[in-house]
Amino acid sequence: MRIAWLALGVGAMGCGIAGIVLPLVPTTPFLLVAAYAFAQSSPTLHDWLVTHPRFGPVIADWRTHGAIDRRTKVLAVIVMVLMLLGSWMAGLGLPLLLLQAGVLAAVALFILTRPDAPARRQ
Repeated sequence: MRIAWLALGVGAMGCGIAGIVLPLVPTTPFLLVAAYAFAQSSPTLHDWLVTHPRFGPVIADWRTHGAIDRRTKVLAVIVMVLMLLGSWMAGLGLPLLLLQAGVLAAVALFILTRPDAPARRQ
């Protein structure tokens, strides 16, 4: 089972890193999944991730405050709207569009109701 957690962590970390350079790919959810998976499989990778100068604060905000940075919230909702529009433009049937809209609305509501991450000293 440890190898499965490690593989999940590495995959999530890869997606999170891709999210740094690809504008429509989120970073934060993948980092949270990677941190959890590494906690289950590799203390070394977990410690590296949570103490990383760029990734660590995002994970700490979530663990400590259940908070998501405002910019991340806005970007997440924009990506969800674009996904729904893309599905509509691709001709997805109405029942599936309604299902997708409902799921995305629930996720957006969850994200938007999380507290904003505290400001950091520079």
